[in-house]
Amino acid sequence: MGRGRQKAKHTKVARELKYYSPETNYAELEQELKKSESGVAIQSRASDDDDERYANWSDDR
Repeated sequence: MGRGRQKAKHTKVARELKYYSPETNYAELEQELKKSESGVAIQSRASDDDDERYANWSDDR
């Protein structure tokens, strides 16, 4: 298969993806965002522990 045909197929797929708009389920999106908010708080505490550990290491040098 030549480059021209390959590029044309790629362009066709890209165009289909660009203009594809699925129906949005806002209730499901809201639930997912609520779940991720609680996960962010857990991650921030874990990163604080890492910061303290690395801060102590950098002071030793």
